[in-house]
Amino acid sequence: MRWQWERRPSVAVTEMGCLLKGGSGLYSRMSIGAVLLAAGAGRRMGGRPKALLELGGVPLVLRQLIALSDAGIDEHFPLTVVHNPRPDDGQVSSQRLGLAALNPNLDAVLVALADQPLINAEDITSLIGAFKKRPEGSAVVVPRVAGQPGNPVIFGGAVREQILAGESHIGCRQWRTAHPQAVHHFDTEIRRFVLDVDTPEDLELFERNTGHALRWPAGAVPAPA
Repeated sequence: MRWQWERRPSVAVTEMGCLLKGGSGLYSRMSIGAVLLAAGAGRRMGGRPKALLELGGVPLVLRQLIALSDAGIDEHFPLTVVHNPRPDDGQVSSQRLGLAALNPNLDAVLVALADQPLINAEDITSLIGAFKKRPEGSAVVVPRVAGQPGNPVIFGGAVREQILAGESHIGCRQWRTAHPQAVHHFDTEIRRFVLDVDTPEDLELFERNTGHALRWPAGAVPAPA
């Protein structure tokens, strides 16, 4: 199989229903939408899509979808792939397309990146739990490891509405910068939240540090110039 990369970043969006245990022992249901930023131009990877890198023979984009599912996706797994017709507008434009494609009646939205190889269901569940227990007045929860903010991030449905109502350059990061008082940092020792890959050098470093090798699928070639 020959993979050809079209410069059309894709966004996978899905809706989740999570049952979370509160201090009273009772379970409350949250309706959570997920936006998975699953592709990009891959310029720093030589024009190859990072989402197709394989860990243990499984593409990173599929590993993320499995992690989201295992963290609380409903029995039925509605998934929409949204293509960005203007990829040169950058990641924010893809994020906004994903947010706009979600059901508007959500309690929260989680934005994940496909190039985080080791994020698993337990990590996502812990992030959702931190959102559930966030301090009053906060609307966004960001994982933080030794002072370094990571991904995925999760925020309330009202934040999604405000992002989409803003100008085209406004995404989650820009909203957080403008509303620092609404951001709660979930301090954790889970380094998977801050581990991603952007360059060939990152792939080598990832293998040295974790013992896991990331490999391109057979036939993967850079996009034509």
